[in-house]
Amino acid sequence: MRVGHARRLGDGALTGTTVILPDPAGAVAGVDVRGGGPGTRETDALDPRTLVDRVHAVVLSGGSAYGLAAATGVMDTLGAAGVGFPVGGPGEVVPIVPAAVVFDLGRGGDFRARPDAALGAEALAAATDSWADGVVGAGTGTLVGGLKGGVGTATETTDAGEVTALVVVNAAGSAVDPRTGELWAARHLTAADRTPPPLPDDRSGLLERLAAAAAPPTLNTTIGVVWTDATLTVAQCSKLAAVGHDGLARAIRPVHGMTDGDTLFGLATTTRPAPDLAGLQALLTAGADAVTRAVGNAVLAAESVGGFRCYADVVADAERSGAGPGRTDG
Repeated sequence: MRVGHARRLGDGALTGTTVILPDPAGAVAGVDVRGGGPGTRETDALDPRTLVDRVHAVVLSGGSAYGLAAATGVMDTLGAAGVGFPVGGPGEVVPIVPAAVVFDLGRGGDFRARPDAALGAEALAAATDSWADGVVGAGTGTLVGGLKGGVGTATETTDAGEVTALVVVNAAGSAVDPRTGELWAARHLTAADRTPPPLPDDRSGLLERLAAAAAPPTLNTTIGVVWTDATLTVAQCSKLAAVGHDGLARAIRPVHGMTDGDTLFGLATTTRPAPDLAGLQALLTAGADAVTRAVGNAVLAAESVGGFRCYADVVADAERSGAGPGRTDG
């Protein structure tokens, strides 16, 4: 599985697009939409009762519903390369490219600066088998509870196969426990993950700054992809996505609200055999764990951008005299 990121940062822009790209044969795919305000494309095609059982890319993008245009650039590029669902003679294909978007409109200052087909094609061209975390791609303009969000990844290994989660964290809810200042995901992080910054013994100043950083609820959304190398059916991929939402609930409070469009895709590359029932259960558990860790990694990898402070910088502020609030004017 390859991942590509492209972003627009500066001159009023703070947004981007991420593409998850399987091999040209595609990946079996399902989806689970939980938020009250989703922005999606081609999710109906992932119903187990429909014709198509594989996708050729998944697009995650900023720009709210406008950002769905990024998927057109991915679709056009794949189609020109002959990658897609065959509908006629040689080269006559329709790429299946589902997409989901987050709300980041106007966060860079220009409401009209949003992803388009060209940015989608750029993200596709950047796809590689190494995965970057932080303020990249669709995570460029994201926030989580008023702090800077981003893209996070994590992988779990089971006897039945590997499971990887890539999550774009952009939530009205918070990733931080307001009573302790710790990330909700912190207890689930492993040695393979990013290390949370040490918190001061006296956390009163930290908690004040975290409260100052918190923004009033706005239109948001946390989206992502959970994929495995095991062979799954479309229905099982949908279940992988559904259980992945449990991982979101452990890392963000609250999730799935009316102003969130939380959507997860489940993908199977089918390079390993189909699991038995116990193996499937292990994959589902691993998927939820990977999502929780991916959220934590996204928050820890985030950097302060566009006047929005990241978690690490707010923690550092608490140890410096005269530190500013959670959001600056920069």
